[in-house]
Amino acid sequence: MNPQKIAVLGPGSWGTALSQVLNDNGHEVRIWGNNSEQMSEINEHHTNKRYFKDVVLDEKIKAFENLEEALTDVDAVLFVVPTKVTRLVAQQVAQVLKNKVHLLHASKGLEQGTHARISSILEEEIPASYRGEVVVVSGPSHAEETIVRDITLISAASKNHAEAKYAQNLFSNDYFRLYTNTDVVGVETAGALKNIIAVGAGALHGLGFGDNAKAAIITRGLTEITRLGVALGAEPLTYSGLSGVGDLIVTGTSIHSRNWRAGDALGRGEKLEEIERNMGMVIEGVSTTKAAYELAQQLKIEMPITETIYRVLYENVDAKTAILELMRREAREENEFNQL
Repeated sequence: MNPQKIAVLGPGSWGTALSQVLNDNGHEVRIWGNNSEQMSEINEHHTNKRYFKDVVLDEKIKAFENLEEALTDVDAVLFVVPTKVTRLVAQQVAQVLKNKVHLLHASKGLEQGTHARISSILEEEIPASYRGEVVVVSGPSHAEETIVRDITLISAASKNHAEAKYAQNLFSNDYFRLYTNTDVVGVETAGALKNIIAVGAGALHGLGFGDNAKAAIITRGLTEITRLGVALGAEPLTYSGLSGVGDLIVTGTSIHSRNWRAGDALGRGEKLEEIERNMGMVIEGVSTTKAAYELAQQLKIEMPITETIYRVLYENVDAKTAILELMRREAREENEFNQL
């Protein structure tokens, strides 16, 4: 692939790590954000110490506070902003974008109120004349490991295989490998909903439960993620891949996961408001729990783990009490997807 000009929207941990991957591949990378001090730090000191204290970025990576300038003549735009601001940023992009681009996103969540997936938001807000089919870049990945060039494998999903292939070629190198996929709904719902289960897995740890409980919530959590995804049109097998079980394992078992850490703190008795304040970063699993719970109610999909975590987060139900109620549910068959 010839060198590309890429605007990375969002200077958080994952946006920064992906910027380094793209820079390593010889592309011109422009990070956009609205924090003047952070943008100056990246340009002047080549660091982003809020997220990576000991990492020095390549000086070729440039930061922009002006969105129009960042988007000038780019080949691709990569959204890595929190779900709650995706629509606003997409509207701003639509106002200043002057040429057609490859449009990618690497965020994970569901929009509050609408329950929309991120690719749907981008399709709604950015005219088709200015973009190709959206590509979802998602899978088992911690920014803390990608930034030090640890081996990472993820998926690139798009309704247009050529666009997914473009993303695959854009990112792939000796330590970062992408597989293409056409199941956008499956890859996107897997990436969003695994954050809910990670909160629950962390809470079990905080309460003192062991590996048996961890395996249980991950396995049964994958079942209800699949249940909702299939109802929305996803392919069941997607959830056995990188963006499904792979991402669920890495997020539901690691201290690198802010969702797991938030759940762990909840299990140890901390209040949600205190956890969010101390984290200093968006905990997507908290807001996604509410969106997924509401969507499941709307579609009449049974998601008992999600419902339990919702009750703990939003109805102040005691976590131990909620777990007991979950364990005492009516017994049932395991393999519900045999007929699919």
